Amino acid sequence: MAAEEAGGVGRSPACLCVLCGLPAAGKSTLARKVLRSAPLHGWRATVVPYDDLIPEHAFQIRAEEDGGTLQEIHTEWKSHRQAVLQCIEQFLEKPQLLAELPVSCQIDSAAWQQCIRALLQPEALDRSQAERAPLLFLLDDNFYYPSMRYEMYQLARKYSLGFCQVYLQCDLESCISRNQCRSEPIPTEVILEMVKRLESPNPQKNSWETNSISLNTTDNLSKCDIQRVMELISSALSNPLSPAEDNTKQKEADRLKCATNVVHQTDQACRRHISEAMKTARENQVAPKHMKSLAAQLNESKATFLHNLRRQLLQEASFAQEEDIDVERVVKRAVDVFDHEKKEILLRIMNENN
Repeated sequence: MAAEEAGGVGRSPACLCVLCGLPAAGKSTLARKVLRSAPLHGWRATVVPYDDLIPEHAFQIRAEEDGGTLQEIHTEWKSHRQAVLQCIEQFLEKPQLLAELPVSCQIDSAAWQQCIRALLQPEALDRSQAERAPLLFLLDDNFYYPSMRYEMYQLARKYSLGFCQVYLQCDLESCISRNQCRSEPIPTEVILEMVKRLESPNPQKNSWETNSISLNTTDNLSKCDIQRVMELISSALSNPLSPAEDNTKQKEADRLKCATNVVHQTDQACRRHISEAMKTARENQVAPKHMKSLAAQLNESKATFLHNLRRQLLQEASFAQEEDIDVERVVKRAVDVFDHEKKEILLRIMNENN
């Protein structure tokens, strides 16, 4: 088993604790408080601060044009996040190489050294305790998409680690105010954009997020809040995840079923949009020959669109994961794209009719 091959980690329990929420919601403050409490529980703990590990240039946005619209792409940022994941995994596989970074690693070496120093030299534990002490990784980042958190869940399951999540819920005004008091505040626009994208842990939707709690951090963290977090981590350490079984065929069948469901619902919605377009054309007294052309173009556009949608869904990595898919949201996005095509075709036909 992977956990048994992980050297010291195989002999000591370990936990990945995801701290997620808006910038300035209090994640780093919580991490510091947990670090101070960890030795009292006999844990070796460290914070993995993504902001320190990932260089600033990786967060720069590059714009590309796709179908006439500008798309914002964080290509370097994504690859640097993967680099952090790789460093954690290397530690889990070969703890004797704690101080070494993977070849061509993109993260900040000094920041990583600081992360692992707390594991190598836990000041509050004597040497005999430290060798067998449970390991705690406090992952300090926004983690605003479930897919970001799911990567950590997969890693925990691969090595039979404990896994838990703490969502720090703080109102927008407080986050902006706290951020402005920082020595190096991030742009307010970044926080406003993240509010739109943030998807908090949802155990009802994603079963793998069951071991999660939410803290209201608009006010200061209380002793009760810290106690809840420590109990959550303790429970995760006592109940490590089981390694995933090889169910490739079942996952492929589930992915096909999900894609078929999305395409079916999208087809039904597109049919309604076509009916609306035909009704609009009739109300504007479009000539019969143009009505016939409109119907043909709309149906041809729908067929091509659904074919491409199905192919895209089956190729996307997210559909290959075991993460639950929000079918309703995927359908809505797809229908919005088709609606744009429908309007262009309708406008073109009506112009030809005049």
